Amino acid sequence: MTSTVDVDQLYISPLGRVEGDLDLLVTLDKGGTVTKAWTEASMFRGFEMILKGKDPQAGLIVTPRICGICGGSHLYKACYALDVAWKTHVPPEATRVRNIAQACETLQSVPRWFYALFAIDLVNKKYALIPEYDEVVRRFAPFVGTSYEKGVTLSGRPVEIYAIFGGQWPHSSFMIPGGVMCAPTLSDVTRSIAILDAWRKEWMEETFLGCTVERWLENKSWDDVLAWCDENPKQHDSDLALYIRFSLAAGLDKIGAGYGNYLAMGTYLNPERYEHPTIEGRNGALNLRSGIFAEGQDHEFDQALVREDHTHSFFEGSASLHPWEGRTEPVDPESGKRDGKYTWAKAPRYEVPNLGAIPLEAGPLARQVVAGKPGEDWQDVDPLLRNIVGAIGPSVFVRAFARLHETMKLAVSVRTWLDELDLHGSFYTKPVELADGKGFGATEAARGALADWIVLKDGKIENYQVVTPTAWNIGPRDSQEANGPMEQAFTGTHIPDVSDPVELGQIARSFDSCLVCTVHAYDASGKKLSEFVVNGMV
Repeated sequence: MTSTVDVDQLYISPLGRVEGDLDLLVTLDKGGTVTKAWTEASMFRGFEMILKGKDPQAGLIVTPRICGICGGSHLYKACYALDVAWKTHVPPEATRVRNIAQACETLQSVPRWFYALFAIDLVNKKYALIPEYDEVVRRFAPFVGTSYEKGVTLSGRPVEIYAIFGGQWPHSSFMIPGGVMCAPTLSDVTRSIAILDAWRKEWMEETFLGCTVERWLENKSWDDVLAWCDENPKQHDSDLALYIRFSLAAGLDKIGAGYGNYLAMGTYLNPERYEHPTIEGRNGALNLRSGIFAEGQDHEFDQALVREDHTHSFFEGSASLHPWEGRTEPVDPESGKRDGKYTWAKAPRYEVPNLGAIPLEAGPLARQVVAGKPGEDWQDVDPLLRNIVGAIGPSVFVRAFARLHETMKLAVSVRTWLDELDLHGSFYTKPVELADGKGFGATEAARGALADWIVLKDGKIENYQVVTPTAWNIGPRDSQEANGPMEQAFTGTHIPDVSDPVELGQIARSFDSCLVCTVHAYDASGKKLSEFVVNGMV
């Protein structure tokens, strides 16, 4: 059936799948419920093949070009992969600058995603009879909505801070093994603080929250959030409270649950606890922690348990390999389809103890569920999302809410790191460029767990594998025929109007895969019902 899918809209689709074409093939029963789903990443660019045989530092230049939205995250993990392989020393001030830069990139991503990609679905005519629909249209309508315009316009402010330290955004390469290529001045820091504080006040507190960030972060449970919405008129009238009320009325808390199993690789390393980057020392140095939450149980994250299955991917064979042994050997899609292959995305899996290699969802919801486990006082310990998942279950609404909640915490963290910067400290330690070795570097991009595995031999890159959050989420079935996380989230969704399946677009965009979805709907007999572009603009 997947051979009938047409690629009819190109957005941007790198090998990393952080942006690009997403074709979605679903089957519906006679009642209009999705019975099966196939996600297809439909473009191949071959970054991993490009890097093979290159200088070890080529990843610092090439991987930030994988994505035009989270290139800083690609740089962050590529740099740490080489830090590990070369056994570098990274001064604490350099780590603070790396953290500031990546967090600012995420801060710009969230309002752009919320207003320009996600919230505009709420103005769909399907919801016209819900109370406050006119207010939702007034604020969230694309291009003309009052909050849309303000949110998207002001979202560029945080990456001005990135550019102050990194020289440019996007596609900066200022993070290098051993530190960063900048020596910030007092003027740099004071400008950055002024930009951050102004953005926080003008958008985050006045428009989005209707209160201080500190007041919002007092919420520790779903009951707290519901009480917060009606605590006073400003909070009740905020964009976040409107989103909460309207989403519940629209039923976004009832669709797109997925497996409920999560992966976070963690990010924002403690400057004093990670001066000598190693795989073994990484978990204990993370502010935003790593972890696995599967079948209601917490597990420590171990990069050695990651696998990439390409049974149904347009690559040679059907192996399930750790990325250090990973292969990127493309096949012709037409011949691949004859073998049951249907996508350029591999299927990342994780060997969970007693559960085997299973699909795991990555992203802000995963991070915030992991944040619910006990930790140290300097780490991100936050019970809110684990409480909400326990109270109302995972869904499109909760997945999006987690992303919004996390943004407030990041704003506080960036200000803390700026305040802590010692301008008289060191920002670089020249490394010894080892000819052979293996490295692993990971972070949490806006969309989720993002990691590089590098193998060096004779001073060149022998193997380089990038596993992105979108690959974790939109990856295909594996050798056991288990759906990818997004495929599972689509399954069971009721589509009342097959001529306007907005629900499928909402599920896809809740993962923030930056993918415009081409949707083909079939009934259970295989008859094609309709074909459309779901772009959220109508």
